[in-house]
Amino acid sequence: MLDDRARLLLKTLVERYIADGQPVGSRTLSRTAGLELSPATIRNVMSDLEELGLIASPHTSAGRIPTARGYRLFVDTMLTSRREPFTTPPLSPDQPQKVIANAAHMLSNLSHFVGVVMAPRRPSVFRHLEFMRLSDRRLLVIIVSPDGDVQNRVIFPETDYTPSQLVEASNYINTHFAGLSIEQVRDRLQSEMEKLRGEIAALMQAAVVVSSEVLTEAQDEVVVAGERNLLSVSDFSSDMGQLRRAFDMFEQKAQLMRLLDVSSKAEGVRIFIGGESQLVPVEELSVVSANYEVDGQVVGTLGVIGPTRMPYERMIQIVDITSRLVSNALSGRK
Repeated sequence: MLDDRARLLLKTLVERYIADGQPVGSRTLSRTAGLELSPATIRNVMSDLEELGLIASPHTSAGRIPTARGYRLFVDTMLTSRREPFTTPPLSPDQPQKVIANAAHMLSNLSHFVGVVMAPRRPSVFRHLEFMRLSDRRLLVIIVSPDGDVQNRVIFPETDYTPSQLVEASNYINTHFAGLSIEQVRDRLQSEMEKLRGEIAALMQAAVVVSSEVLTEAQDEVVVAGERNLLSVSDFSSDMGQLRRAFDMFEQKAQLMRLLDVSSKAEGVRIFIGGESQLVPVEELSVVSANYEVDGQVVGTLGVIGPTRMPYERMIQIVDITSRLVSNALSGRK
């Protein structure tokens, strides 16, 4: 799409804008790019880049700044694998929750932006399940996970069960299904439905539904650290609306979950740039993310959220190293 001259000028413009935060003019490009081109020639190339939607001209300046499309071309084809030396604090094997919290703060401290970590995905397994009658056709389902976490849900079955029926159903479930994943329970239930008495079968189905919801919700956790770092980012100083949308995203976390879930389906470091899609709802934000593993299995995603005008090479390095440290810590390796 671009010839070598246009690519070099775009790369130089993006790098200058990331470094200085000021629109880049033709004279600056002429000095920085190292090409013996007249300012008029450079202006013509910049005009072509603008027509392609790769750069834009702010109303208050004759210089140009990268667009989301320009950043995308830059990070996909123009980044060099330069390694900057920096010291990472130790991330020792510990309780998963503590490793995740420490990793989020590490990402934030190293990047000076926002660190996010999705908690490890665990199999949807219950250790113990119990039904308790609250009133007519109103039951409390008590679900205990393998690590001892207790969750409760109220269900409203069509049948009014007696206490003895509830005890019998609980005993049957705990004897035959405890320790299995919800997916395994669902499969076995399909084949054993005809053997089960009606009340036990109905309670089993209800238990599978609420257990799946509870155990999934329990691991849908995103740890966020360093949100206040965005307050000092000059890119947001002129648009408090974007800053508010960013903080809404951190507070609600639903969009963060969708974004990190998309990231988990890819290998290596991924970069999402605001303005490209609805995944990043704030135009001036970018996300650099990577998966982390436990014993070779991908269990979660972590990343850095900052302005589109971020030093991508350094962010990629920070995210990549942190994902390896988290993988080692959760796998029990030093």
